[in-house]
Amino acid sequence: MTFAFAVPAAVPRLLRRGACLVDELLDRCGSPEDAVKSDPDGGAPLAREVWRLAWPAITHMFLVTLMFLVGRVMVGRYSPTALASLQISGTLVWSTYSIFTAFSAGTLAVVARSVGAGDRAEAARAARSSLLFAALLGVLVTVPIRLANGSLLRALFPHASAEVLADASAYLHIVLPCLPLAFVEAIAAATLQGAGNTRAPLYVATVGNIVNVALSYVLIFGHLGFPELGVRGAAVGHAATMTIEGLLLLAVLLSKSSPLPLRQRRDGDVEALRRVLRVAWPAFGEKALYHGGFLGFVAIIGLLGTEAMAANQALLAIEAIGFLSADGFGVAGAAVIAQKLGANRPGDATRAGWLAAGMSVALALTIGLTLAVAPRPLMKIFSTDPAIIALGSKTLYVAAFAQPFMAYATVKGMALRGAGATRTVLISTCVGALVVRISVTYLLAITLGLGLVGVWLGSTADWIVRSGLLGAAYAGGRWRKTRV
Repeated sequence: MTFAFAVPAAVPRLLRRGACLVDELLDRCGSPEDAVKSDPDGGAPLAREVWRLAWPAITHMFLVTLMFLVGRVMVGRYSPTALASLQISGTLVWSTYSIFTAFSAGTLAVVARSVGAGDRAEAARAARSSLLFAALLGVLVTVPIRLANGSLLRALFPHASAEVLADASAYLHIVLPCLPLAFVEAIAAATLQGAGNTRAPLYVATVGNIVNVALSYVLIFGHLGFPELGVRGAAVGHAATMTIEGLLLLAVLLSKSSPLPLRQRRDGDVEALRRVLRVAWPAFGEKALYHGGFLGFVAIIGLLGTEAMAANQALLAIEAIGFLSADGFGVAGAAVIAQKLGANRPGDATRAGWLAAGMSVALALTIGLTLAVAPRPLMKIFSTDPAIIALGSKTLYVAAFAQPFMAYATVKGMALRGAGATRTVLISTCVGALVVRISVTYLLAITLGLGLVGVWLGSTADWIVRSGLLGAAYAGGRWRKTRV
């Protein structure tokens, strides 16, 4: 267990040190004004701007990954059945959260565009209306799912064992009531990132991780006199983290030191929300299609049995390091692009997107190499079952190959969302995640009998297709004329 916590916990520290080193190297190139004179494109100061927004966002995402990893490690050590149940409950929570917080793309685009144009009052109106909408939407979405909990799971996953379904239902029963605050947290984080503050979400995520690790540790295994709750203990840790992070980020936005004047209520909130939703509807459709396809993807994994479900949960936890680091670069790229477009500097916006994608791919190649070099030690962190370790280890080679494609597609997709070109991302998701991923996965995993390896080859095909589509759309440049 010590190794499991030490490895991911060291990543944020290394990133912070790397950030300081990069800042020093960039500063040695001279002042921003000097760099602009020597480089007509302003490359050095723009790279510094992207990186200084990116590293707190990446570290924040690593902390999110750490929460995911720690939960899976503890539950996996507790029992394979409990770990397999998270393939169901964790997927349902993640899909619900991701779909219904998709309008955070609209929030970031409108807030950052307004900040870039020097209109912080308009940015505040967009943020305030988005936060209220998120809270209301969270209640409307989670209550029906909570009421339909057991029957919904049996309908979606008819081949799962009764024990797995029981653990999944218990997890959802605890986590779902706190999901509205997770919706608020997503919008608050997007607001701060759009305003150029990527550090507050990092600090709040640090607090949330401490709470999650402490509660999960004592409640899953029953330490320090607490009852042994198993997967219910992991659910309590997750629920507490969502609650704390939502409330803390809301407090930051409403404080006197907030980057936006949210407490100065003025007219125009409804119109600002319309602007946000106009950009967000395609993003909402994109996420709904993606996660509808992903549930089908998970259902295919369910056909492969409990061992495949448990191994896949461990693989997702390992892969999350690469995916969420790409998300961090995507957040930085989207924020800078939107701000530059708001300031009527489309050239800088274009270069920021290429810089963010290049940095992300470089990191992804390093992560992919690590996965390829040490597959068995990584799988042993999550399980002691030889069958699960063997199955996951051979599949990690596919995950390693997919890393740069996943990073590139993720950053380009977020860059286009930041510019407000959410319809372009919707089209790429329809083709990649819905058509390619499901069809190729079923063909390879079930028809040709490749099992879990076939599942991950299917997801890799999706990332390759989306990389091509999104890269071509970004290079075309039509997104620079999108109105927000």
